[in-house]
Amino acid sequence: MDKLPHILLPQKPESHPYTSPVSLPITKNLIPKNRAQHGKFLQNQLNEAWKQSECNPLAMVGTRNGVYLEFISDPGAELITKSLEDLGSKEIRLLNVRDELDASGQKVTFATVYVSNKKRDYFLKKLDEYLHQNTSTGNPKNRDLIVSIASIRSALLIDSFWTDAKTAKPNQSKSWIEVWLRSDSDEVLSIFERLLHSLKIEARVGVLRFPERMVKVIFANASDLEMITRSSDVIAEYRSAKPTTAFFMDMDLKEKSEWVENIRARIERPENVKSAVCILDTGVNRGHPLLYPFLSGDDCQAVDASWGVHDHDGHGTLMAGTSLYGDLTVLLDSSEPVYISHYLESVKILPNVGSNEANIWGYITAQGISRAEIQAPFRKRSYCMAVTSIETSDRGRPSSWSAEIDQLTSAWQEQRLFIVSGGNSIANISMNDAAQHYPNIQLTESVHDPAQSWNALTVGAITSLVDIQDPNLSGYRPVADANTLSPYSTTSSTWEESKWPVKPELVLEGGNLAVDQSGFATESDDLSILSTAYRPDQQGYFYPFNMTSAATAQLANMAATIRSVYPDYWEETVRALLVHSANWPEPLKRQFMVKDSKTNYQQLLKVCGYGVPNLQRALYSATNSLTLIAQAELQPFDKKPRGGFRTKDMHFYDLPWPKDVLELLPDNIQVRMKVTLSYFIEPGPGEIGWKDRYRYSSHALRFEINSPGQSKNEFIKGINKAAREEDEERQNKQSTSEHWLLGATARDRGSIHSDTWVGTTAELASSSFIAIVPKIGWWRERPHLGQWDRKTRYSLIVSIESDDAEVDVYTPIATQLKLPLPVSVVI
Repeated sequence: MDKLPHILLPQKPESHPYTSPVSLPITKNLIPKNRAQHGKFLQNQLNEAWKQSECNPLAMVGTRNGVYLEFISDPGAELITKSLEDLGSKEIRLLNVRDELDASGQKVTFATVYVSNKKRDYFLKKLDEYLHQNTSTGNPKNRDLIVSIASIRSALLIDSFWTDAKTAKPNQSKSWIEVWLRSDSDEVLSIFERLLHSLKIEARVGVLRFPERMVKVIFANASDLEMITRSSDVIAEYRSAKPTTAFFMDMDLKEKSEWVENIRARIERPENVKSAVCILDTGVNRGHPLLYPFLSGDDCQAVDASWGVHDHDGHGTLMAGTSLYGDLTVLLDSSEPVYISHYLESVKILPNVGSNEANIWGYITAQGISRAEIQAPFRKRSYCMAVTSIETSDRGRPSSWSAEIDQLTSAWQEQRLFIVSGGNSIANISMNDAAQHYPNIQLTESVHDPAQSWNALTVGAITSLVDIQDPNLSGYRPVADANTLSPYSTTSSTWEESKWPVKPELVLEGGNLAVDQSGFATESDDLSILSTAYRPDQQGYFYPFNMTSAATAQLANMAATIRSVYPDYWEETVRALLVHSANWPEPLKRQFMVKDSKTNYQQLLKVCGYGVPNLQRALYSATNSLTLIAQAELQPFDKKPRGGFRTKDMHFYDLPWPKDVLELLPDNIQVRMKVTLSYFIEPGPGEIGWKDRYRYSSHALRFEINSPGQSKNEFIKGINKAAREEDEERQNKQSTSEHWLLGATARDRGSIHSDTWVGTTAELASSSFIAIVPKIGWWRERPHLGQWDRKTRYSLIVSIESDDAEVDVYTPIATQLKLPLPVSVVI
C-alpha cells in the first residue's frame, strides 16, 4: 500500500449558535393520588421521620446540622429525583438513588436526601402548597414531585446508603469500605476524619475528590457504619472497596542469550525521543538487556518508597517488554530492523505483599501519574495499566477508581491518554469453565473495574494462536478458533445498553487456552505471545505472556508509535486514530452475528468493541484511502441573557471531497466513509441516578452528516433550532440511517463515537457536510459548580476509502487544500 501522511485540516470550522431541535415531552410514569389524603399522609410521615432522626442518642459523637430522609416511589412508577434537591443552597442535597425489585418483580426507587436544620420546613412547605395551591393550569402545585413519592422515612440504616451489590454489604466482620462524602470541601473532610479518630476506625491514607463528592476508604463493620451514619451528616453513600488481582505465570522457557544480542543489534531509534509509555504495575526489572537502554533508573519509581522499584512479581517486566517491542516472537522470526520510537517509564503501584488488599486505587493511580510527570514534566507519554479489580458487580456503573481515571484524563490543559486492561474472565471462573462454556461464559463475565472509565481506552482480547506444537499437550486442541474471541476476554454484554460506554473499545492478541477431551484446560506457550522475563538468570530472557494484559501492552506500543510519527497530535486524536483504524475479522463477526443488522452489530460492539486496530492504517493514508483530521475547541454551554443556561455553539465542516473525481467514477463502485469523534468528559460520580441534572458526564458531543443532495442551509436548519426563523417550523430531517453500519443508537455512547457510512460515489460526492453539536451534561445542569462556560477539545477523523486501488482521492484533496504533495513509499 502507499504510505502517505494523514491530512490535518488547516481551516478552522465554522461556528454557529446552537439550539437543539425541540424534543417530544417526556411522559412521566406516575400513579394518580387523592390529593387531600396523600398530602396529609406524607405530612405525617415527614414529621415522624424528622422526630426519629432527632431522637438520636449517638448524635453527640459527631457534628450534625441536619437529618437524612429517604423518599420511596410506588412500585413500577417514577420518582422525580431532580426535585428532591435545592441547587441554590448546600442545605438540601440528594445523596444517592437506588433501584430495587419488590416481591412482585417491580422496580422501586429509593432516594436518600440530606436536609439541614435550617431547611426543616422545605418539604413541609412543598406539601402545604400541594394541598392548598394550584398552578395557572389548575393543577396542584408541586404535583409531579408529591405524586411520585409513595412514602417518606428516616434514613439512619446502612441500607439507605449502601449503593453496591447487596451481597457485598458488610456484616459484623470488618472489611474495607468506600465512604462517599457529600461535599468536596476541606472542612467536610476534616469533620469526617475527626469522627473516625474519635471512633477509633482505621482509614487508608489519601482521599479522592470529585465535584461535590470525596471518597475515603475505612476498615469497618456494619456496627461501625451505623455509628458513623448516626453520628455524621456528611455521608452520601457506602460501597465496598475492591481488591485487585496480580497475574502469575509459572511456565519455564529457556532461550539463548544470542537471541537477545541479535535483536539488540537490529535496534534503530530516532535521535530525539520525546514520548514514553508509563507502566503502572508491579515494577520493572530494568537490568534486562532488552529493557535497560530504554528505561533509566530515574524513570523507575514507586508510589511508596518502601516497596522498592524492582519487579517483585514479573508482570510489570512482561508489560514493559511488550509495550516496547510488541510480540517478541515476531522479532525473533525476522531479520528486519527493530524500530523503537519511545522510552519506558515504570511506576510501581502494587506492594510486594498484600497486593490483593482493598485500597483507594484511584488515589494510588493518581500518585503514580504524579511521580512520572514530576520526574519528566515535558515528556509526552501514554499510561498503560493492566491492574484491575476482580470485582465485576459495577456492570458499567462508575466507581471511585474509574471516575478518577476519567478525572485525570480530562484535566484541563493536562489531557492524558490512558490504556487499561478489561480484566480476565478466569479471575472469577475456573480455567476449565472458561474452556467448557466458551464463548457464552465470556459474555457474562463483565469488564472489571476500572475499565468502565469513559475516557480510557479499554482493551479486550482476541486470538489467532491455534497451533499447539508442545508434545506434552498431544491430544489437546485450542478452545477458540483463529481470529475469534480469546477465552480470557471479558465483555460488556450484561450492561445497560443506553447508559454506559462501549467496552472494550478494542481487542488485540491475548492468547488461547488448550483443552483435552475431558474438558481439562491449561495455558500453553504455543498459545501465548512472547515478552521479557523478569528473572533472566532463572527463566531465560523470554517468557510467555497472555490474557488482556498482553493485549493492553500491545496497544500501548501502537499508541507510542503514533505519537512518534505525529508528535503534535492531541491525546484525543491518538485515541481516535486507534479506534478509527479498527475492524472486525470475519470469523469474529460470524461468531456473534447472525446477520448484518444494526441489532447484531450492537451486540458485537458489547463483545469486542470496534475490533482489531491496524497500526499502518492508524499511521498512514493511501491514494485510495484518505484520512482527514480536525482538532478543535468548542464551548458547549452559555448563560441566557435573561437568566438560565443553554447550549452555545455547534461546529460546521464542509469536507473537501473531490466531487469531480467521484462523479466521473462508475456509480456501481461502493465507497466507505468512516467518522470517529473523540473527546474527554469530566466525571460527576456518585449514585444519584445519572440522569436529569445528575448526569455522569460533564457534556456530550455528537456528529451529524447531511443526507445526499441536502443543501447546507437545509442541513443546518434541520439539526439546529437556532438557525431557523422564530416562526419557522422544523423541516423534516432526512434519514441517513440506511447508509450507516451501526447507527446512532449503537454509536452514541460514552465519549468516543465511530461509525461507517456506505454508499455510491455519487451519494458520497453530495454528503460532505458534517456538524459537531453539544448535548446536555452536568456542566449546564448544575451551573452552581461554576463549569458552565468551560470549553472542550475534540478530535474528528473522517476517512473515505474505495475498493478500487486505481481511484486517487488523496491528490485532489491535498491540491484543493493547497498542501504540498508528499512522495508515497511502497511498504
